[in-house]
Amino acid sequence: MTALVIDGHPDPQSLTAAIARHYAEGHGDARVLALRDLDFDPHLRFGYRERMTLEPALVDAKRALHEATSIAVATPLWWGSVPAVLKGFFDRALLPQQEYRYTALGLPQGLLPARQGRLLLLADTPWYAAPFTGLPAQTQVARNTLRLCGVRTVRRTRMLGVKGADASTIARWLDRAERLGAADARRERTPQAIAAAAASSSVVATS
Repeated sequence: MTALVIDGHPDPQSLTAAIARHYAEGHGDARVLALRDLDFDPHLRFGYRERMTLEPALVDAKRALHEATSIAVATPLWWGSVPAVLKGFFDRALLPQQEYRYTALGLPQGLLPARQGRLLLLADTPWYAAPFTGLPAQTQVARNTLRLCGVRTVRRTRMLGVKGADASTIARWLDRAERLGAADARRERTPQAIAAAAASSSVVATS
C-alpha cells in the first residue's frame, strides 16, 4: 500500500521538508515527491481554454498520484495560502477528466483512487491566534483540492508557532510526524481500506 507524500516547500532545509521525510519514514511504504525538484512550468497559462503539454516530471507525478493508496501534503502557510510551487502543481497536475470530473448534475466526482489523506500544515501563526486569523490553506488543500479529486477522508495536523519553536518542540513535531505516518499506514491495511482502494482502482480503470 504505497503512500505519496507531497513536499510543497521550496527549501530542502526547511522544517516542512523534514516533516515530510519523517512522515514517510514512519509510514514505511511511501514516496516523497519534493515539488522543488520537479522541472515544470507552474503557470496554467491558458486557464482551462487550452491544454498545456505535460512535462515529463508532471507525467511521472500524475502516475504517482493515480498509483497512491493515500496522499499526504506537507506545506507551510504563507499569506493565508500555500507556496506558489504547490499551487502551481495543483493547477497543472490536477486536470478535468483525469483527476476529477463533473456529473450531468454539475457535481464533482473525484478520479484519484486514494481514499485517505493527511494534511501537514506548518505556520508561524501561534495556536492562540489561529481562531482569529483562520487557516484558509487547510480548507483549500483538504476540502477544495484533495476531497474534490476523490480523497474522502483528509486528516489534518497543524504545527503552529514555528517561528518561535525551540529545539525540543521541533523534535517533538518530527517524532509526531513519524508516528502519524505509521498510524496512517496501519489504517490503509484494514480490510475495509483495501476493499475501497480496489473498488476505486476498478472504477478509474474503466471510466
